[in-house]
Amino acid sequence: MSDEKPAPVTSEHPDAPFHTSGTDHVTVWGSNEEDTLAFYRDLLGMPLVLRQPNLDDPSQTHLFFDTGDGRILTVFVSDERASARGQRVNTGAVHHLCFSVEPDEYEDIMAALEDAGKGYNVFDRGIFHSIYTQDNNGLVIELSADKYEIPNDRKGEVLATAQRLREEDGADFAQDRHMEGALEALGLPVNKHDLPDADAGVGM
Repeated sequence: MSDEKPAPVTSEHPDAPFHTSGTDHVTVWGSNEEDTLAFYRDLLGMPLVLRQPNLDDPSQTHLFFDTGDGRILTVFVSDERASARGQRVNTGAVHHLCFSVEPDEYEDIMAALEDAGKGYNVFDRGIFHSIYTQDNNGLVIELSADKYEIPNDRKGEVLATAQRLREEDGADFAQDRHMEGALEALGLPVNKHDLPDADAGVGM
């Protein structure tokens, strides 16, 4: 076991040669266009904002979806590929994609997934509330709602403060009391969204 101290958790920028300014897009390998549109556009409600050839391999099509805040999900598709089942778990593979949803749409989202024949699980993750399902290729998709109202430009600060409170508390993971304490410590209002009761899913 290493004696080295774990890397510090902080919202401050690290001493690095440069700093990223945000997430522009994430790209995944998809199956065919029809199945990809059926899931991301028709079920999750993401507008298809651009379609063009994959510039590295023009035999494939590159689909661009707006995830809701101008940040983009892109998918390489080909009519030669059928949708697949099962998640790839090799090192370097994507574990899951998470998209934000509004807390007041939670019940409607679960109903829509049921209507589409999609299985799902619901968990209270302490810092947010999540619905997990799978896309047409078995990639895990998380639909996450913040449990508390947090200004977007303060989210990193709130989470880093919750981390400090969690460590001081000796808790295994951040919970409501740490999030509420972080908001109070930073002078932010504590407004909790009305979300369904759910297990944390720890160790499941």
